Amino acid sequence: MLKKEWPKHSILAIAIIATWLKTYIVYKTSFSITIDNLLQEFILFINPLSMLLFIYGVSLFLKSEKAKNRYLVAVAVVTSIVLYGNVAFYRFFSDFITLPVLFQTDNFGDLGASAAASVFWTDLFYFTDVLIILVAIKFVKVKTGTASSYSVQRKAYYVLALAVLFFNLGLAEAERPQLLTRSFDREMLVKNLGMYNYHLYDIYIQSKSQAQRALADGSELVEANSYVRANQIEPSEDMKGIAEGRNLIVVTLESLQSFAINEEMNGQTITPFLNSLTKDQDTIYFENFYHQTGLGKTSDSEFLLENSLYPLSGGAVFFTHSGNTFNSMAESLGNEGYSTNVQHANTKSFWNRDIMYESLNIDEFYDIESYEIAEGQAVNWGMKDIPFMEQSVDHMTEMQQPFYSRLLTLTNHHPFTLDEEDKLIDEYDSNSGTLNRYFQTSRYLDESVKVLFEELKEKGLYENSIIVMYGDHYGISENHNEAMTQYLGEEVTDFTSAELQKVPFFVHIPGYGKGYVDDEVGGQIDMRPTIMNLMGMDTSKDIQFGGDLFSEEHEELVIFRDGRLVTDEVVYAGNVCYDKETGEPTEQELCAPFIEQAFTELEYSESIINGDLLRFYDEEDGQLTTIPDVELKQ
Repeated sequence: MLKKEWPKHSILAIAIIATWLKTYIVYKTSFSITIDNLLQEFILFINPLSMLLFIYGVSLFLKSEKAKNRYLVAVAVVTSIVLYGNVAFYRFFSDFITLPVLFQTDNFGDLGASAAASVFWTDLFYFTDVLIILVAIKFVKVKTGTASSYSVQRKAYYVLALAVLFFNLGLAEAERPQLLTRSFDREMLVKNLGMYNYHLYDIYIQSKSQAQRALADGSELVEANSYVRANQIEPSEDMKGIAEGRNLIVVTLESLQSFAINEEMNGQTITPFLNSLTKDQDTIYFENFYHQTGLGKTSDSEFLLENSLYPLSGGAVFFTHSGNTFNSMAESLGNEGYSTNVQHANTKSFWNRDIMYESLNIDEFYDIESYEIAEGQAVNWGMKDIPFMEQSVDHMTEMQQPFYSRLLTLTNHHPFTLDEEDKLIDEYDSNSGTLNRYFQTSRYLDESVKVLFEELKEKGLYENSIIVMYGDHYGISENHNEAMTQYLGEEVTDFTSAELQKVPFFVHIPGYGKGYVDDEVGGQIDMRPTIMNLMGMDTSKDIQFGGDLFSEEHEELVIFRDGRLVTDEVVYAGNVCYDKETGEPTEQELCAPFIEQAFTELEYSESIINGDLLRFYDEEDGQLTTIPDVELKQ
């Protein structure tokens, strides 16, 4: 059969079909893409085709068969790398790659262990189409044609490609109106546009965001500021200034989710010390608190803490906009006489922190060079948390007081491995090694927090400090839903997944004496205004989207970076509105006003960052600094 002559463009057709079908199979096997109906399945099936028609079709303009074949192989290799790159990234982040992430090369060295844990020999499958094309080139004999027929065929071919593209876009718009103008969910874009079209759209979006800063003149800030002022709440009078003049210690609890707090794993307590804090008379623990990070993970949580602005939808602000003007919490405390610093036993360039911290007006950064790491004191991403806590408190004894010091822990990080002597509880017994090890590293993190408190008391810093601790982002992604179903004893639905984004938030004030568990629904966007009020700082003229969690006026609404949201009554996830109490779908109209508010706030925040609009704003008097006679609403 292979000796007969095949139609002229058979190898081109084989290349397109091989890559098309491979891509669809990868969609179904390597990504957790939610499909709700047959139309969505059909869109998912056809969406790779239009881009593949266009890029493979370029071979029609090449004259020699050898050049055409080389081009087809090159396209197959490139598309395979793009697809596999997203698969490897998705295994770790449960998300798709964006352009800014590709330029975060300073992080690649530190990602080694996590990346290695996500690579398997079976990944050769992702290059199957390259092999198929090579076999076709070797064994398929094609007919020759005339030059005049080539021109007609090219025109017909690209008419077909355009028709497929517009057919895909029409179906996508019908299924998801305003997909390209009001979507912050990359899964939604991939599901409707296709992996390859999504990356072209991402390039357009990132180019547009870079142009925004160059063209901004400050007038864009008026509307955003008016929105912030209209929705501003009065902070709690009872809690105002309760920690004024004290040292502020903020601890980032790496990858710690709330499902580990006050719970057991196979009869073993996961976080005994943090459990005790939830019942401590000097601690307020927020049990309905959610992380709101995006691709920037820990750096996004830092950004939320310092600025009460939402992170970007397509990358880490720490990388893409580290030169912006910000009105950080560190800057405000510094203006009140606080010495400010961050302590993190990792390389200073990771997440571009050494540059970004300057923009946040943080006085000093104690990076890995500030620590003495003895043999056996390093694991995974850097220094173990217990010796990190001990040496960090030693640093505090030498700081000018009052100080604001942030501590970023490391050990409870993917792939969640520990030395034998640090395993304080057994592994779990699910089919996920990641989840199994997670409980052990969470237990170790808990022990390190206990050491922090002991060291602060021993060094005489405890009584005159306030200690705030928060989980920075999820540790267990949706790729481990089967194992989480085993642990939770219930199926992980879109509703459950949204609820699993809860992270612990502790406010510990020595001598407070009125500790309790607070059920207020809040998120990381609320940390800055809450802490600033505790420290007695006025934020009435600051542009921030969060509110004081202790205020009676606080709105119980948490907006996730991907457009999901949670209130005290409903949860919006997977394009479905759920009743928060029952977890069952409810009327979409109940979520509609919150969905609109979510889009509004995310768009305003994104415009502030992309346009670097705070450079035009004077936080002292609440006015634009470059446009005469335009006074912002107070």
